[in-house]
Amino acid sequence: MADWKIRPASAADVEAVAELRAVVMRPDLERLGRYDEHRVRQRLRDGFVPENTWVIEADGALAGCVALRPAHDAHWLEHFYVGPSLQGGGVGSAVLRMLLERCDGDGTRMRLNVLQGSRARGLYERHGFTVESEDPVDVFMVREPAGALCADAPQ
Repeated sequence: MADWKIRPASAADVEAVAELRAVVMRPDLERLGRYDEHRVRQRLRDGFVPENTWVIEADGALAGCVALRPAHDAHWLEHFYVGPSLQGGGVGSAVLRMLLERCDGDGTRMRLNVLQGSRARGLYERHGFTVESEDPVDVFMVREPAGALCADAPQ
């Protein structure tokens, strides 16, 4: 596994994260006929909340990000992107385990949505997420809490 660390995001990270999103999501969005060069970045900008977001760095450079947005009945795992050079190397699993461990204790489920046909779905299923509903574009998944504390996600 690559040498990496996670840190809180800042407002200054938004453009780099938007660009990462465009790179990571492009193959799936193109496969679904939904890739739009501007929209893929703007959706990240519109939903970027630094207080709920962490940046993954490898060798001192941005390599990924993840957000955990509190909602009334769950914590939504959002904007979880790992750069292509690190995919399949265990970084995504390690980050997801860290979030799940911190979230299990508060007794709140986690929800997410993933694009139909995305390889990321397998990652989520391996970590206990199950399909709640789906449509032609998105698969909505849920994971019930297993048991530890989520008020603060990664420090």
